[in-house]
Amino acid sequence: MSVLVACLAPLPVHAQAPADLAAAPGDVLYQASCANCHGAGGRGADPALLAFEEEVPDFTDCDFAAREPDADWIAVAHEGGPVRGFSEMMPAFRGALTPEQLQRVMEYIRTLCTDSDWPRGELNLPRPLVTGKAYLEDEWVVSAGFPVDGTGTGTAEFVYEKRFGPRSQWEVAIPYQWERGEHGGGRRGRLGEVEIGVKHAVFHGFESGSIVSVSGDLHFPASSAPEAAEPGEHTQPNGASVGAFLHVGQLLGEASFLHGQTGARVPLHEEGQLRAYGRIVLGRSFTSGQWGRAWSPMVEVVASRALGSDDAEASADVVPQLQVALNTRQHVLANVGVLVPATAREGRHVRLVAYVLLEWFDGGFWEGW
Repeated sequence: MSVLVACLAPLPVHAQAPADLAAAPGDVLYQASCANCHGAGGRGADPALLAFEEEVPDFTDCDFAAREPDADWIAVAHEGGPVRGFSEMMPAFRGALTPEQLQRVMEYIRTLCTDSDWPRGELNLPRPLVTGKAYLEDEWVVSAGFPVDGTGTGTAEFVYEKRFGPRSQWEVAIPYQWERGEHGGGRRGRLGEVEIGVKHAVFHGFESGSIVSVSGDLHFPASSAPEAAEPGEHTQPNGASVGAFLHVGQLLGEASFLHGQTGARVPLHEEGQLRAYGRIVLGRSFTSGQWGRAWSPMVEVVASRALGSDDAEASADVVPQLQVALNTRQHVLANVGVLVPATAREGRHVRLVAYVLLEWFDGGFWEGW
């Protein structure tokens, strides 16, 4: 979650909210309980008037304020900064304001960001292992995949993503592959096809719980060796290609969600084939207690097919997986799953796949534990 380390000025921790505030609207509750530190307009009080050095966030800055769901902000306000690995200068409101009152405060704080072009943090759904998300991110991801029988191709990839503007993102992906023969012999490694891509959200709606994005990328070879297959496709000669994809994210009730992705990759070399892709993910998030870390089991189905050939066989894989927040701040995440070929099984292996992810906008890797 975004860096929320500032102190609010609550009522006494174990005091009951005065009767005149019990049903007060969010702006009244904010001015009575929050403005001493966060400022009457949400930009933060004058640092010279505060008795701490932590930077107070600017609630009018949409790049900061829009990123996180209300639930994370309310957790910090209710339990205090340490519940998400922030400073104890952000005190707990439990016993002073109820979660329902804090929700009204959040609804008022949301009005301080006046640019509705920024997608809300509620639409930032857990990241699957294969399917691309519709939401835009500032993060890096290190992933790896291994055949469970110890033979075939092992893969690893480093992905760096950076948002620009309210709706756009660019990314760079650098893959690495290595071959393992029987009994672990005959190893050789190489860089795979480097990817440079951009993504843009064409629609997002908090009320509908939907976000839709389009993306394009260029793959180009970093070595002359044949390229290993991605999940759901067969090995093909190494060469440059361009891809275009449509991404959909959809909330399904309070904690369930769906990802969808479809698109195609066009080769820029004679030996390649045009390939079409379809991917869908269903998942649900749980927390350890009301304010604890998130766990998100998902089931992913990924499929691809070479086009322009009558005898081309579609390949499909099923990927059960579990994403978990590793630290208290929940900006360091891991996901582990098993990719099981469902069709076109010849020459393809059951694979253990995993990633570690850092949402670096929210802090460094060792922060918030």
